[in-house]
Amino acid sequence: MADGPARHDKPADNKNYPPRLMRLERAAAYLDISPSHFLKLVADGLLPRSVRLRGSVAWDRHDLDTAVERLKDDAINTVDRALQEMRNRRK
Repeated sequence: MADGPARHDKPADNKNYPPRLMRLERAAAYLDISPSHFLKLVADGLLPRSVRLRGSVAWDRHDLDTAVERLKDDAINTVDRALQEMRNRRK
């Protein structure tokens, strides 16, 4: 049995928040989609590209949040336009 504290590659953090940078699996889980669907949305330009940090590929949580807000705004605008067109047809 080794003496002294156990060594870890990264400090333990028991906080209840997602990390700022997330690898593919965690980033996809953060958005509740599969990794393959996540990558398709990145390729389609709907989600941000990854960042590289010393050879690791990750996604910035803030960039993902911004992309989701933009998608929500686009969806709301699409619904608003459709409703307006329906109203205009009634007139």
